Amino acid sequence: MGRISSLHLIAKTVVEGFISGLHRSPFLGRTMDFAEYRAYNPGDDIRQIDWKLYSRTDRFFVKEYEGDTNTNLLLLLDISKSMDFGTGALTKLDYARYLVACLAYFSQRQRDRVGLVAFDHRVVVHVPPAAKHYQVALHTLEKLEPGGHSDLVPPLIEVAQHARRRGLLVMVSDFYDTPERVVEAVRGFKTRGHDVILFHVLDPAEIDLPYDEPVDFLDLESGDRVSVVPDSLREQYRRLVQEHVEELRRRFTQLGIDYTLINTAEPLDNALYRYLAARMWAMKSR
Repeated sequence: MGRISSLHLIAKTVVEGFISGLHRSPFLGRTMDFAEYRAYNPGDDIRQIDWKLYSRTDRFFVKEYEGDTNTNLLLLLDISKSMDFGTGALTKLDYARYLVACLAYFSQRQRDRVGLVAFDHRVVVHVPPAAKHYQVALHTLEKLEPGGHSDLVPPLIEVAQHARRRGLLVMVSDFYDTPERVVEAVRGFKTRGHDVILFHVLDPAEIDLPYDEPVDFLDLESGDRVSVVPDSLREQYRRLVQEHVEELRRRFTQLGIDYTLINTAEPLDNALYRYLAARMWAMKSR
């Protein structure tokens, strides 16, 4: 339980600090679109009571805004072997684990129903969205280890078939596959009416190939080893990575799916801001 508490503490520290910096942001407060009235319950903030409506009905009603309505949030985490790479303090999987924990904390703070799926070439664990599954999700995140080889299509098609209730799906992966296969894996969620947000997580070395000396690269999934002289192919490598990212961005934009490339050297609160911006955009486009 100590490790779970540590993950909760990290998520709470990041998210609460992030929210405190948004106190003047249009993402929070009464600038959100009004959604509906609901009956007052003991413990609700009395400042949210509509007193004009009370004067007409002699009953207490609370205003809810789009950001206050409950949402099914399903967090999809790629734990394939390629995610076990990192040149800094964190591997991609560690960074993704913290990011998912922060998103889970942020959502349960808003009374959303939180669920979690971890996958490689298959579904490794599935925690369905529920109001009381935040701690279950954290416990699951703590126990996760790098899995096997990556194949996005089979596990995500399986999850999409079971995710019948429309909601918000956030996926964190390094997307080590062709754009065609990645789109095939994700499209099913969108066609079933879900809002989809994708975080493409890469280590700085995977983006820039910063090495100066000849180096051996080990494929974490296949075990193959390749000797490379970085200076001879750095520009070509960067161009191919950029083309891959832009092709994913173009295809997902066409599908109405929010896609963001995240460098693991980037602070988590930047990713949280992008998540919140994408979520607000999804709400307004419904």
